[in-house]
Amino acid sequence: MEETKDNKYQELEKRNQAAELGGGPERIAKIHASGRKTARERINDLLDPETFVELDKLVVHRNQDFGMDKQRIPGDGIVTGYGKIDGRLMYVFAQDFSVFGGSLSRANADKIVKVQELSMKMGAPLIGLNDSGGARIQEGVESLAGYADIFMRNVRASGVVPQISAILGPCAGGAVYSPALTDFIFMTKESSYMFVTGPDVIKTVTHEEVTKEELGGANTHNSKSGVAHFRADDDEQAMMMIRELMSFLPSNNMEDPPVKPCTDSAHRIDEKLQTIVPDNPNKAYDIKDIIHSVADDHNFFEVQPYYAKNIAIGFGRLNGKPVGFVANQPAALAGVLDIDGSIKAARFVRFCDAFNIPIITFTDVPGFLPGTDQEFGGIIKHGAKLIYAYAEATVPKINVITRKAYGGAYCVMSSKHLGGDVNYAYPGAEIAVMGPDGAVNILYRKLNEEEKAKAVEDYREKFCTPYKAAGLGYIDEVIYPRHTRLKLIQALEMTENKRESLPPKKHGNLPL
Repeated sequence: MEETKDNKYQELEKRNQAAELGGGPERIAKIHASGRKTARERINDLLDPETFVELDKLVVHRNQDFGMDKQRIPGDGIVTGYGKIDGRLMYVFAQDFSVFGGSLSRANADKIVKVQELSMKMGAPLIGLNDSGGARIQEGVESLAGYADIFMRNVRASGVVPQISAILGPCAGGAVYSPALTDFIFMTKESSYMFVTGPDVIKTVTHEEVTKEELGGANTHNSKSGVAHFRADDDEQAMMMIRELMSFLPSNNMEDPPVKPCTDSAHRIDEKLQTIVPDNPNKAYDIKDIIHSVADDHNFFEVQPYYAKNIAIGFGRLNGKPVGFVANQPAALAGVLDIDGSIKAARFVRFCDAFNIPIITFTDVPGFLPGTDQEFGGIIKHGAKLIYAYAEATVPKINVITRKAYGGAYCVMSSKHLGGDVNYAYPGAEIAVMGPDGAVNILYRKLNEEEKAKAVEDYREKFCTPYKAAGLGYIDEVIYPRHTRLKLIQALEMTENKRESLPPKKHGNLPL
């Protein structure tokens, strides 16, 4: 009898070991040689120690064709389950490249769908660690159906639980669309790629020669396409960055973001802010210096730092509470709004709104970028996305105009008229339809140079100040720059219990 029991446990042990070995020592060594980690090593780096609970460890594929019935590996090339980050529940799946190149089988898809559905039921984030050659060709349409089932649940979960994707190897074809539907995408330098069609297909069809790295590497998607949000040096750093991102996010859309104990005084004053904005309206400065100055412990976790640098977005904390920062960046393209910047900021505003994260906006914007490229590219439609996002957002919206707020761009950047709750301005802020030179050229075309110079000065004194707007109640308070941190924290406390509901509807029609 004892022997039978021993045999039972030995059988379980044997099956567990086979699952944990994946494609075997040789393939694992190959993955390590390429500078990547295995699926299980990545999960260990991502989650709190000894919190991972694996599901479906012994699942195998069900395919009989192409000799696949003789190749069944427990787990079938994907590790799924749940664990904790900073003590909070997270669901995770990690594709195992050592088994059939991480390709997606019907059984794989079922494993992913199971954790997707659990994450929705339990109201906990889902993190996908992608390292896959795409659909498992031997399974044909079953594999494609699996992808579509995953896409469907990505969409259903959007705005309900945070969904994070890490691209940690090659992801091609259908494999790229699930990450594209999630909230944030992480990539690693030199080892991760995303493309719908690879270099070989492109060469055959369009005769363009392009390398994998140029076509879909981490640099390309972080700086040119804007598909990815974060770039890490390697797998381990990517996992640390995901852990940091999760510290700012609530577990689901019904909860508030996690509050951290704060030892950084709300009354901390920064005299450098008094002189940070140059008197010369055409001189650049780095808006991130202001964000770092006001955030708790000077910590700003920037999102998409290499893309559309004319606008800066990211997370920070004020008095322990997570906030989203959106800021025009005068150090890049003079901080103008363009197509890429509008899309980048709009999506971030909508994410913050979906997950109850207050939005702090720093405005220094001379307008929208002129030019045929922008007009033909649809700047009207893409700029409207940012208007839509701010107008639709019902979380607390607090705005500080640091210098210029000209024309339509003034309206767009969280103005009072798009539902800004608290709108501040620095004493040197210029709020006007356009700059004084342009305005005088239209208003007083026939004046000589001397008269024009006088008219420019008059216009500047009258309109290029915050006091006209403050006199109309469009600016709630003109503040000393050194008090910015305290003023933001006071406004956040005041808006803490904000309740605003939109008219009932199925959904709006965002100008896509």
